[in-house]
Amino acid sequence: MAKDLVAVDKRTLTPAKYGQLAEVPPELEWLANITNPKTRRAYKVDVGEFSRFAGLGGPAELRTVTRAHVIAWRKDLEARGLSPSSIRRKLSALSSLFDYLCERNAVAGNPVDGVKRPMANGNEGSTPALGDAQARKLLEAPPADTLKGVRDRAILATLLYHGIRREELCGLRVKDMQSRQGVMHFRVKGKRDKVRFVPTHAMAQRLIEAYLAVAGHGADTAAPVFRPVTNNSTGDLDRPLSPGSVYHNIVRKYGLETGVSAEVNGLCVHSLRATAATNALSHEADIAKVQEWLGHANVSTTRLYDRRKMRPEETAPRFGSGTDFTLTRSKASRCAQTLNSPSIFLEYLGYLHHGN
Repeated sequence: MAKDLVAVDKRTLTPAKYGQLAEVPPELEWLANITNPKTRRAYKVDVGEFSRFAGLGGPAELRTVTRAHVIAWRKDLEARGLSPSSIRRKLSALSSLFDYLCERNAVAGNPVDGVKRPMANGNEGSTPALGDAQARKLLEAPPADTLKGVRDRAILATLLYHGIRREELCGLRVKDMQSRQGVMHFRVKGKRDKVRFVPTHAMAQRLIEAYLAVAGHGADTAAPVFRPVTNNSTGDLDRPLSPGSVYHNIVRKYGLETGVSAEVNGLCVHSLRATAATNALSHEADIAKVQEWLGHANVSTTRLYDRRKMRPEETAPRFGSGTDFTLTRSKASRCAQTLNSPSIFLEYLGYLHHGN
């Protein structure tokens, strides 16, 4: 029976390595089991910060932590002026560790349980969104007569129209542009490797196709969609564009050149994601659809982008009582003609409402 359950004909681990892994402390198991590298890095920093605050000499001393220690740490974080959301995240990291230790019977209980967490702003996210005129200014900033300019316009359109994360944008391959029921979609791999399909906006599709034609790798289905145009360190231009480059060499660069950075405090790549979501919700898009194409696990996260009462320009068209608020393509076109500065997002809303 044992031979049916355990394969013994081929062994990758040596006996020494097998024994070493069997002795790995549960604290390190917990950290290694976090699949998202950003989350793993942040949680490691947070737990390390608590360990230094409490003067813990090693992982074994985590078993001596009480609720009083955690409360004292929370008060220290508050005294240092950290935002409520940052404090909540740090407490969540510590709680995650102790939950795992409880599961492994390494501790009797989770000392973070019962510790009051500061109230976070649940009504609106902190990432600034661009107005329609600012978004258009940013989108039209890259020159149209250079490879970098053509690529950067396609990148900005992809971010502004679809609200994907910069890591998701950099991970797009040519084969991820797929036709589904006659409509072109992006196949996007998001957090925790979850795959979703986002309908491609016509303008973004045209800009991407123009860029691929100039760059010359449109037929290479395995190639990244967006690649560097120069690489002074290795000369390798076949690799994906880095997320850091999307911010420094594109969003920040054109934000400074156009003056949008001066108008929007804290302009970042995520601002374009917030802009796409905010505009969709401001024009009565179905929040469930917006949640789906943003890749949010919880609709409460999507609601943070609902700023209909906060936006000064209020570009959403006004209708009389009893009017059908469903925004079709024909309505979107008529509404755009009535605005002094047509919203670059109106055409896309037909996809959000009807999924076609």
